[in-house]
Parts: sequence; C-alpha cells; structure tokens
Amino acid sequence: MRTLFLLLLFAFPAFGEEPIFDPTSKLKVEAEGEAGGEGPAWHPTLGVFSSGRGHINRLTPEGKSEVFRKDAGTNGLLWDRDGRLLACEPKLRRVTRTDTDGKVTVLTDNFGGKKYNQPNDVTVDSKNRIYFSDPRYGPRDDMQLLDAAGKTIEGVYRIDADGKVSRVIGREVERANGVLVSADDKYLYVADNNNDTVGGARKLWRFDLQADGSVDPKTQKLIYDWGKGRGPDGLKQDAQGRLYVAAGLNKSNPPGEPDATVKAGIYVLNGDGKLLAFVAVPRDEVTNCAFGGDDRKTLYITGGGTLYSIRTTTPGRLVWPPAK
Repeated sequence: MRTLFLLLLFAFPAFGEEPIFDPTSKLKVEAEGEAGGEGPAWHPTLGVFSSGRGHINRLTPEGKSEVFRKDAGTNGLLWDRDGRLLACEPKLRRVTRTDTDGKVTVLTDNFGGKKYNQPNDVTVDSKNRIYFSDPRYGPRDDMQLLDAAGKTIEGVYRIDADGKVSRVIGREVERANGVLVSADDKYLYVADNNNDTVGGARKLWRFDLQADGSVDPKTQKLIYDWGKGRGPDGLKQDAQGRLYVAAGLNKSNPPGEPDATVKAGIYVLNGDGKLLAFVAVPRDEVTNCAFGGDDRKTLYITGGGTLYSIRTTTPGRLVWPPAK
C-alpha cells in the first residue's frame, strides 16, 4: 500500500510546480490488437511505428492501423539521424536498418562469430553511433556469448559508422534491456531487467560515456531500483533531461514475483533518479514509450498490445527529426 500511495502522490506535482503530464489530458487508446507491443517510434509524415504480432506496424496520421513490414520479428525501433529506421530483431538475433526506399540492411548479426542473444532496444549518440542491448528472455540453451569463465553475457554493444561492433557493457549488468544515450552524449542509461529470475536485478543504471563511445565501468551509478517489482523496460528523455521509464506490473505472474504493488506505468525520474511523476497504464506489460507530435509533447506508450498516448507539458527529445 505504501508503494501505491507514493505513486499516487507523485502523479501530481508539488504546489507551485508545473505538472509533467498535461492535467487536461488522459491516457488515450490509439490502436489495439498487438499494434502496441513494443518499440514505438514516431515519424512526422508516416505516423507511429511499433512492434507487435511479429510485424512492424504503422498507425497512420489519419488513425488507421496497418502492417508496415510483415513478419519482421522486431522489438525496439528508432529513427537514426538520417531518418532511417533502426530495428532490433530478436527472432533472427540481429540489428537492421531500413532505408527510406525500403531497403533492409543487416548491420550486425554476430559478435566475434557468436550469435547475439536477442537484440532488444536501440539508441544513438550525436555521431550516429548505434548502441543496442542484447538480453535473453525465455529458453537459454542456445546462448553463445560467454565470458572467460563461461558465464553468459547480456550486455550492450556499439556499432560505429564503419560497421565495427564493440561490446561496451558486459557483466556489469545482469540483463540489459532499455538503453538511452543522453542528449549531451555524457551518459548511457541501461535498464537492468532480470524479471524472470527471483531476486534478479530490476534497476536503472547510469554509466559515463567517453568521447570515443566507450564506457567506463567504474562510473556505474544506480539511478532507481524497482525492488521486487517488475523492473525497467524502455525509456526516453524530454527536453529538460527527465527520464520516462516503462516499468511495473498490474498483476503478478507468477503470484508474488514480481511484486504487483509496483504498478505498471511510466515513471518519470530526474537525471539522478528522483521520482517526479507517474502515469498508470492499465494493461500488462508496459514496455516502452516515445515522444512525437508536431510539438513533441505527445508521449506514445506501448503496453499489452495496445498503443496509448498522453500529453506532456515539455517537449520530448527526439534523435530525428531535428528540432525546429
């Protein structure tokens, strides 16, 4: 009950503070039927793209839901700085880029000759270098990426402009999921989401990002811990640097683990992890979010196969298109 009370408390701003979510806006259903399974990404003329039912789906600006790329098997989606669609494809264990003419290019499908686990989420820095997470959910018998001691690695990788791939985070985290490079390239945020292990990590970490795109593991800092609740999934950032993190659960599965009193929704944190606001999402599991709209003040949220939206008072930070 204490957790629920705190979430209700932070759903409303302190006296005199500007609200983070527009008080005149309510959570709105934009599309259903698995159209909002994962990885929302807004395009100014094409609409909102998302992963669901094995496809890349598109919600047109007119509100029509359709399949953009059938049987793509994607999760995280993001427009890079040239307006091309990056996609993590866990089914085929690869990361791809779809050009504006529809051509699909495989950017990477192995590291050192070993297949990835299940590329999950993607972010880019100011130099258009790509960072992606590589966890494994479900059966683990065919995992190939191991450390020197034979332990599995579910870390984060970087793809440079010349195609070179480097591992930037290894066993510093248990199971990397959502990833985000801050606007100034100073930090890499990593959602450590080991929800299917009793006592597993449900934490958001911050690492210092170096100019060459590497990470100093000694700078690892805990930003927020969801305890025994369902931990963080995808995350985005607004123009003020606040983090919008999808996490929590409405109904525990299996009972008691994760803790369903840590409710499902979008947790808004400042850069140091202070909880500033929360908006509840009714369907499990809430997976990710993305800003969009002409003023970038519409937050699109994926949860339980439903694509939602809610208005914010501050514009979100988008990699593409550039801010006007």
